[in-house]
Amino acid sequence: MRLDKFLSNMGVGTRTEVKQLLKKNSVKVNDKVEKSPKYQVNPEQDEITVDGKIIEYINHVYIMLNKPKGYVSATYDDINQTVIDLIADYRHLDIFPVGRLDKDTEGLLLITNDGQFNHNLMSPSKHVSKTYQVISKYPVKNEDIITFEKGIELSDGKVKPAQLEKLDDKLSLVTIYEGKYHQVKRMFHSIDNEVLELKRLKISNLTLDENLKSGEYRLLTSEELKLL
Repeated sequence: MRLDKFLSNMGVGTRTEVKQLLKKNSVKVNDKVEKSPKYQVNPEQDEITVDGKIIEYINHVYIMLNKPKGYVSATYDDINQTVIDLIADYRHLDIFPVGRLDKDTEGLLLITNDGQFNHNLMSPSKHVSKTYQVISKYPVKNEDIITFEKGIELSDGKVKPAQLEKLDDKLSLVTIYEGKYHQVKRMFHSIDNEVLELKRLKISNLTLDENLKSGEYRLLTSEELKLL
């Protein structure tokens, strides 16, 4: 990898800013000053420093975000703030959300720069489960649970059987196995109910960290990655 590409990818600066640092003898590779932006480095083996500070190589990142309401699940938006705006520390790594949560939905959202990881979780053929906490307008009835188990017919086809668990009068958990547009909201609409609040708690076997406040994030542990 070119030295200037490595440094800009790791957030040291833009390509232009990196070239200025190289001109000023600020960059060393394996303790030797390097001035050429084209110099080829092996990020996993070479020690690269800028003004004496080691620049650590980060390839793929896997981030758990407790998404707040009011943010869109996109990398860029003309009007709204995006979930990437919440993760300035890793923005330079070309991160993107894995799937999407609606603007008014909160909870567990994964952020990465690993395309294969994204595909493995989002591919319709994988049937990865997603669990949501729902506050509904009306109480959930026993017959609703049965209806969800059978699979509901929506305008764009029948959805896979889903689990609906009543926790309280208007509080329930829903687990679905696909990601159709506004799926949970539309499923509740089909049983003559309405979703007032929606929060994702779980993707596959990975549960949202209760210690993460709304808008906070952290890197996934290696153990958590195995849950996906």
